[in-house]
Amino acid sequence: MPQAGIPSEQEVLGWFDSLSNWGRWGDDDELGTPNLITSEKTRQALATVQEGLCVSLSRDVTWDPAPDVPAPPVHYMIESGEGWATGDKVSNRPSAVAMDYIGMIFHGVSVTHVDSLAHFFWNGKTYNGKPAHMVSTSLGATVCSVEQAKNGFITRGVLVDVPLVRGIDWVERGEGVMPDDILAAEERCGFRIEPGDVLLVRTGQLRRRAVEGPVPREAGSTACQAACLPLFRERDIAVLGSDTGNDVSPPQYPGQLTNPVHQVSITAMGLWILDNANLEEVAEACQERNRWTFMVSINPLRLQNTTGSPVNPVAVF
Repeated sequence: MPQAGIPSEQEVLGWFDSLSNWGRWGDDDELGTPNLITSEKTRQALATVQEGLCVSLSRDVTWDPAPDVPAPPVHYMIESGEGWATGDKVSNRPSAVAMDYIGMIFHGVSVTHVDSLAHFFWNGKTYNGKPAHMVSTSLGATVCSVEQAKNGFITRGVLVDVPLVRGIDWVERGEGVMPDDILAAEERCGFRIEPGDVLLVRTGQLRRRAVEGPVPREAGSTACQAACLPLFRERDIAVLGSDTGNDVSPPQYPGQLTNPVHQVSITAMGLWILDNANLEEVAEACQERNRWTFMVSINPLRLQNTTGSPVNPVAVF
């Protein structure tokens, strides 16, 4: 049975215009909604720290394939400690150093990463009207690269724990988190999402993976439903993150509207997206304290001409 409250395709298509932030921070802007993380917003977030407790919001980067990780990151040792006898001070090895090589496709459903505004296009353009051809195979993202986030995002994080609010273990695959879920979390947990916040939406999918094991991507996924997009724009969040890939699958609309949350958020709103976060430990910390807001620090790597970056976000209570 179809989920109630899902907007029509025409409604979602209309949001490319009605929710647009093009020109809001100038015609040359390539940063988008993180402009809302002002120095005052960061100072306010820092002032909320009471204990100094730090909680990672990242999944482990692992090297083994799984049904939902058919092309895992690659890791091998360039130099190692092999050949050294324990306690010996002399060895025939040319150097006393260990070094790694790591390569990865971080976009997908396994690595915790942020999407820059060069990651998606609509009608041949990305955020603020930048032409799609300026993101090329030869040069990479010459506009809207992750380098725009070189100073990081240090602001207030807000956790919407949907399984807690609904009284369930996890949201089912193919079912979306709706605006009413977010509003119910505000009422129950005593916060209000404000401009410049990082909104983190826990669906419980990572917990389900730990309990039941991984499944192929074709099995589907939960995430915020496209119906939440006007609420994101109304509240002026700076970053959207969840424990999933941030779009409901199988796709709920035909044709090119396969990832409506990404497509509208990135290209129209200039909203950065944090995919595949680990929200299990931070959810426990929030419940223990009866507090669902905290300082959060998200620091992408300064990767030149790149459409995103692996990250290890940290919540600080």
